[in-house]
Amino acid sequence: MFRLSDKPVINTVANLVTVAVCMFAFVFVVMVPLYNVLCDALGINGKTSGQSYTAVQAQVDESRTVTIQFIANNNEGMPWEFAPSTTVMKVHPGAVNGTVFLARNPMPNAMVAQAIPSVSPSRAAQYFHKTECFCFNQQPLDGESEAELPLQFIVDQDLPRDIGTITLSYTIFDVTDMVGAAVVAR
Repeated sequence: MFRLSDKPVINTVANLVTVAVCMFAFVFVVMVPLYNVLCDALGINGKTSGQSYTAVQAQVDESRTVTIQFIANNNEGMPWEFAPSTTVMKVHPGAVNGTVFLARNPMPNAMVAQAIPSVSPSRAAQYFHKTECFCFNQQPLDGESEAELPLQFIVDQDLPRDIGTITLSYTIFDVTDMVGAAVVAR
């Protein structure tokens, strides 16, 4: 039990807790929107929109070819092997395209991952429509197992003609601790 003489200790603990809560709030309330505004202003980190793509009747533009490059990265500390099955595709705007990324969990325990996409050049992001993507959901994977993670996309016919190459990059993060007990023990 605290005594009256412990009041400075209580004040110090209260101040430290307040500082920790303020730091947490600053990161999630201020830094994330600030990061998004900065990226938009500088034209970097071309995040794909969170909006779903509504298919419209369109012809495939076979007179034009766009090169799509695929890159996979692991966040620091993520032990999975993660890579695209193909690193380059030539596609026609308006056509539905598909590929897979390969993931392998070399650890003995089940883990959950989340992939975060980025499109470059950033102004191409609004013309790159993912109709199916492993990045839409967290990806659980049993220990010492592997999976093919599907991606289907359409490059919009309205893509500016000066953009001939689009790079789609994914960084995969370990979110096992964030989902906690929800990790599937199959």
